[in-house]
This record gives sequence, structure tokens and C-alpha cells, in this order.
Amino acid sequence: MSERDDGRPAEVFAPAAAPAARRRRPRRRAGCGIAIVVFLIVVVALLVVADVITRNITEQRTREQIQASLPAGVEGEVDVSIGGFSMIAQLLAGTIDHVELSAPQLLVEGVPLDVDVVAEGVPIDLAAPVAKVDATIEIGQDAVNRLVTVPGVDGGLTFGEGTIGYEGTTDLLGVTVDYSVAAKPTAAGDSVLLEPVDVTVGTGGAAIDVSELVTRLVGDDPLDVCVAQYLPEGVDVSSITVAPGTAHIELDAQRITLDRASLEQTGRCD
Repeated sequence: MSERDDGRPAEVFAPAAAPAARRRRPRRRAGCGIAIVVFLIVVVALLVVADVITRNITEQRTREQIQASLPAGVEGEVDVSIGGFSMIAQLLAGTIDHVELSAPQLLVEGVPLDVDVVAEGVPIDLAAPVAKVDATIEIGQDAVNRLVTVPGVDGGLTFGEGTIGYEGTTDLLGVTVDYSVAAKPTAAGDSVLLEPVDVTVGTGGAAIDVSELVTRLVGDDPLDVCVAQYLPEGVDVSSITVAPGTAHIELDAQRITLDRASLEQTGRCD
């Protein structure tokens, strides 16, 4: 300490270098934290981009596999959409969680269908079975009549509001009798059951009692229309609803293989 001119001691100030050095350390830590956050964001963004690219490639390859697996006589473009959280993780696991297929203009033996399929647990190798498959088919009346033949039914089927109509002939007391039936369709696995709800009988002017015929047609077991022969083996009809001129059919299957050989193997009608 020195003296000033007036004899009082002069004040001495210490340099402020040490506090300034202490203030710089938090800034370095903050800068390091920001760099880590930025690095993590970049890594996550790259993983997301890689997953999107992988998903697009997998959808394209799956589309090509499905197109190549279509049975003979089936033609059309199939769109593929793959769900699930991480495409890369699903590929590493060897199974795709959720796949949606859409074929709005599929042709089966030249007959147009609108088909949508949802598959769960789809193996990367389509030669292995898929855990679960649900499908919906929108099909017109004319298309059904071109594809399906119903034994004992004269002519084709007619779709009404909730009913399917068909016609036939039978012999009653030596007289040929024409009849038409409106029936309610019910899904029954490999068959569709047609349960008569209304019957109209024409005798051609003959004076005979047709009540027995009506009772027989309405009271007998439903008409069993086997559809297994039109579907891949293992596929069942789970629901059917009809409206004028069109039908909505739902199918399901478990542990079914989607390669071409399996899809060409249809069920049998006993």
C-alpha cells in the first residue's frame, strides 16, 4: 500500500483475471451440451430417413413378390402398404407386422373384382406362412354368375336388398312347376348358405295344390353353395352382405402361405 499526496494510504486493486476464468468454464460446458444435442438430432434424422427409404424399397419388393405369386388366370396391379413402427427392426426380426394390399381392378378369369387384404405377421420369405389374413371382396352380380355355378339353380343369381334370388323347376304330381326363391345368405366357412324367406310358384295354369312345395322349399335345410373350390385352400368366408347388383364378402385365414403354388391350390367341396 502506498501513500497519496494528502498523507492517506492509496487503495490497491487486485487483478480480475481469476473470476473471468471461472465465468468461461460454464460456457464451454453449455457449448458441449449443445453439440451433443445437435449430434443426436442428426443421428435420429438419418435413422428416420434410412427407415423411410428401407420401407419404400421393401414395399416395392413385396409388390413384385405378390405380383409374381398371383395364380394363373388372375391379373391386375396390387398396391402394397407396410405398417409397423420401424421397418429396419422388422426386417432384422424376419417378420413384417402389418401389410395392406389393395387391388381395385383385379381380374379373375376376366371377371373384375375389388380386393383389399390385411395381413399380420408376414414373413420376409413368402414361402413361409402368414400368421393371419383378412380380405374383403366387392363383386358385382354379373361377375358372380360368371364365376359361380349353383347346382339345381336355373339361370343365375339375382342380388336384392339383403337377399339372393334364384329360380328352379321341380315335378309335382306329374306337373312341371317353376318356382323362384328369395333367400338370405349366411357365411359358413367353405360355403354360403341360402335360407329361403320367400317363395313364388308358377303352375302354368294347372289346378294343383302347391302348398306342400312351398313348405318344402322354405322348411328344408338352406341351399348349401360350396365356395371352397373358388378360394385358396384354408381360406374361409366369414361374412357376406348383398345389395341390389353387388355383394360384399369377407374372408379370413390363418397360417396361410402366399406363394404362387399355395394360392393355386384351392379347397374342395365334399
